[in-house]
Amino acid sequence: MTTIESSTDVFAGLGRPDVNVDVLVIGAGPAGLTASLALARDGVSALTVTKYPGTANSPRAHITNQRTMEVLRDLGVEEQVRAVAVPNELMGHNVWATSFAGQEIARLMTWGSGVERHHEYQKASPSEMCNIPQHILEPELRDAALDQGADIRFSSEMVGIRQDDDGVDVVVQDRDSGARQLVRAKYVIAADGGRSRAAELLDFPFRGESNLGAAVSVWIEADLTKYTEHRPGTLYWMTQPGNDYWVGSGTWICVKPWTEWVLLFMYDPAEGEPDLSEEALRARAHTTIGDPDIDVRIKSVGTWQINHVVAERYSIGRVFLAGDAAHRHPPANGLGTNTSIQDAYNLCWKLKMVLEGVAGTELLETYHLERQPIGEQVVDRAMKSVADMLPISQAIGVEPGQSPEEGWARLHHLFSSEEGAPERRRKLDEAIQLQNYQFNALGVEIDQRYQHGALVNDGEPWDEGSVDPELHHRPTTHAGARLPHAWIEHKRTRLSTLDIGASQFRLFTGRTGQMWIDAAARAGKAIGIDVPVFQLGRSCEYDDVYLSWEKVREVGDDGVILVRPDGHVAWRAHKMPVDPEAELTAALAATLAVDVND
Repeated sequence: MTTIESSTDVFAGLGRPDVNVDVLVIGAGPAGLTASLALARDGVSALTVTKYPGTANSPRAHITNQRTMEVLRDLGVEEQVRAVAVPNELMGHNVWATSFAGQEIARLMTWGSGVERHHEYQKASPSEMCNIPQHILEPELRDAALDQGADIRFSSEMVGIRQDDDGVDVVVQDRDSGARQLVRAKYVIAADGGRSRAAELLDFPFRGESNLGAAVSVWIEADLTKYTEHRPGTLYWMTQPGNDYWVGSGTWICVKPWTEWVLLFMYDPAEGEPDLSEEALRARAHTTIGDPDIDVRIKSVGTWQINHVVAERYSIGRVFLAGDAAHRHPPANGLGTNTSIQDAYNLCWKLKMVLEGVAGTELLETYHLERQPIGEQVVDRAMKSVADMLPISQAIGVEPGQSPEEGWARLHHLFSSEEGAPERRRKLDEAIQLQNYQFNALGVEIDQRYQHGALVNDGEPWDEGSVDPELHHRPTTHAGARLPHAWIEHKRTRLSTLDIGASQFRLFTGRTGQMWIDAAARAGKAIGIDVPVFQLGRSCEYDDVYLSWEKVREVGDDGVILVRPDGHVAWRAHKMPVDPEAELTAALAATLAVDVND
């Protein structure tokens, strides 16, 4: 492997490493803190450093979907997150209006909270989507990681990085004292955000476009209870005649019902930078509230840009990109933090097994194979969702260069009985329904399927089904899929299939699959891991009382499903093979990239 380094000057004068760890995590955002928690829980020697003095100091990302809640469930922090999050029942109403106090234009029930979709979300997962802003989520992840013994150092900036065949050297500088330390790690997770210094220094290749739009986020305290309590939601889109810039006059994002918000608005840098004075921002807030008597307090202001970028490689040598360091996209669909947390969850179990000597180093290559296509899918979906907002403003009738008077006339016509108005309302309804692909996209949120990686296909094609794969969940036990959720009863306690034997390799079989128990013991011994076997079925120890597991397992009663520590299917056998031990041993060996004949 060719040595890659940032600058010989950074390493000059540094002798032997001051710190030696198995894994160094750079960055303590959602991806970095998840990695810290997962590695600490699994007993991996790790250090996390971040240049910032603490966790996020503003709301930022906030939508936390069911798959991410399942990850937090496995990491033992789901209940803590739920306790401080806005629950799903208060997320539902997406409102388009001229202002909070003004005319409502449209509503859509979102995030699976409407009667048409709620049952599907409930059926898909044991966990419930919630709204938890980043400045509230990150301390929960940090505290859980520290409780597990994680070493997290704030105000500690990575200023140099190089790697060789045996490890990675990283220079870390204390931002308060200026003192530097040399850290030697076997592997590095670069989770240092959308302006990743690690990715830059190591020349990670990216594709896509940056600076596709500019935005301002204003964190506000304002009591809007009387305008929102009867239509509780996460997003309120204010579109006023005379303003046609992309998503309207301003989008209000709920931080704390119903008194704390983020006001987001777009602007065109070609027309000059917006006035970000407190007076101007308060005026914009009052305009979009529509009530000058509401007290508005500005807490903070930040600017950001829209990018459509994904890393072509998620790993180079012993360094892995995770989170925004790997994928950068607009907040549409609420996929950013979710994908970041899931990146770390995918990688950390693999690092653990390689470091323990159970798996071959080729297992780490599957991180790129599995997560890079997901990152590409996510940035494309988010960008398409932003573009899909345009038909709403077109249907409302606001146009570039239009005067407020002309805009109001178009809006009044929309809700009139005049000629052409019914057709315009039909187009508005179509434009609103299109937003389901952003706000009720259960398939996008939960059905991340790995086509290649740490898995063994059985040769069968994926069942595409008859439903829209972006809107709807399609449970399957095909290798590479997330294990389907079903409620099982065990010793008078209800368990999800996702909970049974979680965090390790395990086998699921049915009543007549007893031979898998001995096969798993021998195969596990050959590989060097324990592979517990769980029999799921009517009147089994894990009782499929409602036959809900039988409906989604897709294998026979004597078949088997091999589940990975991250809850994805590694391999399955539809029925008992002639030699179950040999089949299972081969599947484990292929998944973990080991040769059992050595």
